[in-house]
Amino acid sequence: MLVVGFGSGPLQANCYLLAAAAGGPCLVVDPGQEVAAPLAAALAEHRLVPAALVATHGHPDHVASAASLSAGPLHLHPADAALYEGESVPLEEGTQSFAGLDVDVRHAPGHTPGSVVLSITSAEGGRIALTGDTLFAGSVGRGDVTASLRDLLAGFPDETVVLPGHGPATMIGRERAGNPFLAGTGA
Repeated sequence: MLVVGFGSGPLQANCYLLAAAAGGPCLVVDPGQEVAAPLAAALAEHRLVPAALVATHGHPDHVASAASLSAGPLHLHPADAALYEGESVPLEEGTQSFAGLDVDVRHAPGHTPGSVVLSITSAEGGRIALTGDTLFAGSVGRGDVTASLRDLLAGFPDETVVLPGHGPATMIGRERAGNPFLAGTGA
């Protein structure tokens, strides 16, 4: 599986491209502010064509460029539909297929009412979790939702790579062991 990520906009929100391989369709996750130039460069470099747009939540730094992309409407959890001014289709919990990838969508309200975590297992067996602004390296999107975050994380093995909405990638095991917001939660 090919995973390409880059920060964009004043808040450096991470946008991710996921594809089964270079040279084919891809899923664009969190096409935020000022993403046009870096997105075009990444698509050209890896010969990718956007097939679907998905947002981890509806804040502008994660969805602002979605309406200008030609990959169809943005898939967004219905609880965040009011945050987005463009056309969206409901992103519901469960496994859905985007650009040839099976994506497990888990509702994770807290940062916003419609926050979701996206999980994908590669053909090689590795697992990634796109956590948006729910979980960061060493932090969380809101400190008052650690119990629901603990429940959400319980389903991920320590080796799961976390691709957050801002900042560097991390691992579930690293966050369980060292994230001060998860300390004492058993996550």
